[in-house]
Amino acid sequence: MASITRCSHTHSPALNRQFTATSLTSTRPDRFLPHVSHFNSNSKLRVGGSVITCTAGTAPVANLAPGTPVRPTSIMVIGATGTLGRQVVRRALDEGYDVRCLVRPRPAPADFLRDWGATVVNGDLSKPETIPATLVGVHTIIDCATGRPEEPIKTVDWEGKVALIQCAKAMGIQKYVFFSIHNCDKHPDVPLMEIKYCTEKFLQESGINHVVIRLCGFMQGLIGQYAVPILEEKSVWGTDAPTRIAYMDTQDIARLTFIAIRSEKVNGKLLTFAGPRAWTTQEVITLCERLAGQDANVTTVPVSVLKFTRQLTRCFEWTNDVADRLAFSEILTSDTVFSVPMNETYELLGVDQKDILTLEKYLQDYFTNILKKLKDLKAQSKQSDFYI
Repeated sequence: MASITRCSHTHSPALNRQFTATSLTSTRPDRFLPHVSHFNSNSKLRVGGSVITCTAGTAPVANLAPGTPVRPTSIMVIGATGTLGRQVVRRALDEGYDVRCLVRPRPAPADFLRDWGATVVNGDLSKPETIPATLVGVHTIIDCATGRPEEPIKTVDWEGKVALIQCAKAMGIQKYVFFSIHNCDKHPDVPLMEIKYCTEKFLQESGINHVVIRLCGFMQGLIGQYAVPILEEKSVWGTDAPTRIAYMDTQDIARLTFIAIRSEKVNGKLLTFAGPRAWTTQEVITLCERLAGQDANVTTVPVSVLKFTRQLTRCFEWTNDVADRLAFSEILTSDTVFSVPMNETYELLGVDQKDILTLEKYLQDYFTNILKKLKDLKAQSKQSDFYI
């Protein structure tokens, strides 16, 4: 029997919404509701140019547990080739876990995961029939996955996650760790944020022992966005918005995640991981300029342009996915602070704040290493020229 769950959230008297999520096994793509307002069960809505019939109710997922006992050290990492996923894999292997990675079939195999010592299995969240066999013998799922930029947001981040959670429930997975986005419950008009929040609710209502970890931003993402373009004297794209983001090193995120997995006190909790300080785009650029020893060629994109572009792409069905991603960009360029106090989280996990890497130290280490390599390459080039 198909499983149906309800994700509901109340933001204000003027906006009381119910989100109905039907399992992938019976859900057509046009039944996903990325943004809906004021509806009841069995109502019809127009979303993204499609008329959607909504139904409400619940039906249990068949739970095949208990089965053959599995070792607590047996984990499955979803999204293992991504920025966060690969650090989760490395940390798990360093701590002695038996790591299995779900990877889509691809022309360039993820050989680096095998080289590290992980087991790679082929599967695709957009093809639910490929999921069950990959979960045999798994104790804990760590879900770092998100859709590729060229894919509709709903394909992996909603439909795929619903299928994965249902498979996990049916096969008796003991723990599920889900990475979400900070303040996703406060932006129902942004499809990616809405999906993350509804996936949190879907996971909670599944009954699986779980931990939800909301993240603010990765330090690693700043290298390609700011550090490399500055070194290569290329344009750096920024905005005129005062958004502040508390970036965190993905290695620290992975370390704290495994502390949370091992702690019974964290079961069923919602945690938010944030770096020691929140930074504006301009502050990050200024820091990179100082460490690189050269000025950045900054191209500023006004927030008004992003808003207009989003509105324009909403006018055409084939550009709806672009509009959905621009909606998230619009949040990142608004007067928003992506940060939370971490004192209670550090205390809960038994972590010393001094052990959390700061953005200054992260970028300083990067520029020191890369500038040394560039200096060595330049010296080698001069030496080769001499002998030629």
